[in-house]
Amino acid sequence: MSDFFQNGEVTSLHNLRKYPLEDLEAKIKSFSGKNPISLFLPSLSSELEGNALPRIVDQLQKVPYLTEIVIGLDAANKNEFEHAKKFFSRLPQRHRVIWQRSPKIKELCQTLGEKKLYIGTEGKGRNAWLSLGYLLASDKSRVIAMHDCDIITYHRQLLARLVYPLADPLLSFRFSKGYYSRVSDQLNGRVTRLFITPLIRSLKRILGNIDYLNFIDSFRYPLSGEIAILRGVAFQLRLPSDWGLEIGTLNEIYRNYAKNQMCQVDILDNYDHKHQQLSESDSNAGLAKMSVDIAKSFYRVLASTGVVFTDQFFRTLKAAYWRKALDFIDKYHADAAVNGLVYERHMEEKAVEVFTRSIILSGEQFLANPMELPMIPSWNRMQSALPNFMQELYTIVEEENS
Repeated sequence: MSDFFQNGEVTSLHNLRKYPLEDLEAKIKSFSGKNPISLFLPSLSSELEGNALPRIVDQLQKVPYLTEIVIGLDAANKNEFEHAKKFFSRLPQRHRVIWQRSPKIKELCQTLGEKKLYIGTEGKGRNAWLSLGYLLASDKSRVIAMHDCDIITYHRQLLARLVYPLADPLLSFRFSKGYYSRVSDQLNGRVTRLFITPLIRSLKRILGNIDYLNFIDSFRYPLSGEIAILRGVAFQLRLPSDWGLEIGTLNEIYRNYAKNQMCQVDILDNYDHKHQQLSESDSNAGLAKMSVDIAKSFYRVLASTGVVFTDQFFRTLKAAYWRKALDFIDKYHADAAVNGLVYERHMEEKAVEVFTRSIILSGEQFLANPMELPMIPSWNRMQSALPNFMQELYTIVEEENS
């Protein structure tokens, strides 16, 4: 059971009691006439053969309030796309599978080059962008939720708690982000525990009281892939095309909205999903690559507030982070011990070594190319540049799902 502590500038909505799920879903369904709700699922073709996605579909079949479900299918050939349509056909809700490698969608996206609009390479960022474009063109929902497809411990309670703050017309939130405990027989969530939090605290120590750093530090699990947004927010979002999708989305919310329009919600007692490799020998893969992209995302926002970065700054940041991360290792060791969890200190320190290198590498890359901005244009801009693009995307998806 969670506590009720408000730990920062963003409202935390806790799980304070065992609220019957059926009652919660009934309330959401009563709201859905005024605030219809859709769900976007970013999925790899390989996840259809895993253990998590079949359970997720089993759970979604029981959700009574969803108007529409959109599955963005990555890394799939034609046969795998056809298999995906059959796989999801048991969903009772209106649903569409968006084949990201569709020749027609690829041809449509080639027209973006004429306007010099960059939407990145294949990946979760572009998947989310195209799927949001379809949902906006479909115009069947006011609340749009998103969660990953590799959640081993999935329960439909996750979705209900995630969308409730936006579905309830008496609440004023425009953005909801899920958080949860990442614990199995050991503490998981290395990038948040050992990289993001000590890095943000180190930046605060060096730079002082900066509103943006306080904002990021308010989130209990900033790398959560579970969010809900209002339709108007989806039009304004510029999504990152690199591995910094979750942090980049937070940055966009910070840029566009007041903090009283944001919340984080305790959505699941325990959460487990597919774990990325640390990739200590390859900075272009795994958690090493993720940490580099996340760090650069922080630097870009801080630079926009007037922070000046130099080689000397990143050397100072490296030293401050190293000390802070080791302090966190001591804290997590004690936390694991009092809860009877396995704690591999050697592996924790190895992760910190990789993340320390990421701070220097991300700093070098940022200074070498400060104009780098791997952001996909918002749908507001797309509507101005190519007014027919969204409707053409919608038509393709409808034809390929017929």
